[in-house]
Amino acid sequence: MNANEPKSSQEPAPRAMYTGKLNLLSGMQAMGHRLSRGLGAAKLTFALGIVVVAVLWLRSPARLVWLLIPLAAFVVLVILHERLLRSLRARARAIEFYERGLCRLSESWAETGESGERFLDSSHPYARDLDLFGEGSLFELLCTARTRAGEETLARWLLKAAPAGEICARQAAIQELKPRVSFREKLWTLGESVRLGVHPEKLAAWGEQKRSIGGRPLVTLLGLLWIAGLICWGALGWGIFALAVSLVNLAWSHRIYARLEESSDAVETAAKDLELLSGVLALLEQESFVSPRLQAAQAALRREGALPSVAIQKLRRRVEYLESRRNPLGRVLDLFTFWSAQVVYETERWQQHFGGEIRGWLNAVGELEALSALSGFAYEQSENIFPEMVEGGVLFEAAGLAHPLLPAAKAVRNDLLLGGGLQLIVLSGPNMAGKSTFIRCLGVTAVLAQCGAPVRARGLRMTPLAVAASICVLDSLKGGISRFYAEIQRIKQIADLAKGDMPVLFLLDELLSGTNSKDRLAGTRLIVENLIADGAVGIVSTHDLALTEIPEAMGAKAQNCHFEDQLVDGRLFFDYSLKPGVVKSSNALELMRVIGLVGNAD
Repeated sequence: MNANEPKSSQEPAPRAMYTGKLNLLSGMQAMGHRLSRGLGAAKLTFALGIVVVAVLWLRSPARLVWLLIPLAAFVVLVILHERLLRSLRARARAIEFYERGLCRLSESWAETGESGERFLDSSHPYARDLDLFGEGSLFELLCTARTRAGEETLARWLLKAAPAGEICARQAAIQELKPRVSFREKLWTLGESVRLGVHPEKLAAWGEQKRSIGGRPLVTLLGLLWIAGLICWGALGWGIFALAVSLVNLAWSHRIYARLEESSDAVETAAKDLELLSGVLALLEQESFVSPRLQAAQAALRREGALPSVAIQKLRRRVEYLESRRNPLGRVLDLFTFWSAQVVYETERWQQHFGGEIRGWLNAVGELEALSALSGFAYEQSENIFPEMVEGGVLFEAAGLAHPLLPAAKAVRNDLLLGGGLQLIVLSGPNMAGKSTFIRCLGVTAVLAQCGAPVRARGLRMTPLAVAASICVLDSLKGGISRFYAEIQRIKQIADLAKGDMPVLFLLDELLSGTNSKDRLAGTRLIVENLIADGAVGIVSTHDLALTEIPEAMGAKAQNCHFEDQLVDGRLFFDYSLKPGVVKSSNALELMRVIGLVGNAD
């Protein structure tokens, strides 16, 4: 069976996989919670027992030695319970991974995931028009990333088309990751810790800064002199020398204290972030990949043969020494020996060697998560296909095209050809017939194809195209901009894009609806003629049948298509099927009658 064909089994493989894993994990979680309650009760029992026995044996100190055995058992219980709690937290994340997957498969995913609202830019040529971000958006459907780096990478790919070679490389990587459900589960589970604890921009900035507390030779000398002073005091009675060195060291400690604390706190914060990140990095390091894109991401993590997870562990060991400065005895000794300053110097050496690589590590994690998200989409939507990207000319040739955000059972598939001489389709039809949804479908499909993802179609061949749309243009009360002015600004943006190197796919819904019919016809004609002259292809949808005259004057470069409805027993029915020619019916009055806004004519 072709990998792009729907499976013939009664239950789709992804649903069976997710349900089985969810049942298994839920059973293990229930057992784990029972064990946790048992360990909690045992800890409480041991603690109370130890206290009671200790009180009873206070008058017999020799017996208290025997309390070491239950104390040791109590410590073991504490350690075991903490390990169990960690596994319960990790398993809860894995359960959420499969629950969200089942929500996507049952098409109840809207408002359950990450909306990506922060990536929405009203000036972008298609982001708002194609519902890329927000509740129920394409981003929410696709995004399984658990780190900000992963979300940002996925959003960037949706907002900007990749070159054809890059698209093919991503497709190969997504195909390789597609069956690796366990890998995606681990990435989700580990990524949640990164999401909650890591501040990526601050972490990368810390790695790239070159600031140092300075003065290592002097600090080292003062520390050695203080130790020598103690030896001289004990061996030779030179107490005045030891006192003098102590006073000098105390003064110097006061001088560098603020800088030392600031550097120490920054190192500890960075180390905690890196430790959380190291789990995801180790997963990427250990996985075996075949596709060049994944291998390149893996290879980019190495520096002089050192893996990030190993480098981070070296920093962690240094920071463990640094954290002990909070011990009262350690703090006193630090005033004279400057041992914590020596640890900071060592962490600064680590920072100079590996700090510049942190941004690259974050980028690698982001890319891996974006590819993982798209591979999960490919796995769950197994009937979708990867488009064929072709070079030369302008082409968008789709068979069985449907919108990915619609329920699969309700999505009507249509064929479409733009290119090969045909540059413009004027799409007419009555209200609610599917015109706006269809042109959004066309745009979303082009966006998915050019970020490397599969698309909901039986076949798609296309050349690289710059998508630009005027579908959901809004006025701005704050900015003092009317809807009509906002629309012509967007059209100017599209016209400027059409003069660039990449051909434009324009999607114009109810163009110039804020003006009269005569100006609308004349303005629309000029706009599409200029776009076509610049090599663009696209669709203009309209209710105004006067616009259907435009293709008549353009020959083979343009054609009319339409959606239609049918009135049966006073009810309107829509088949959402694209048909050639101009629509012959309208339904505005009938829709008003259906909802009781107007009565039947006499």
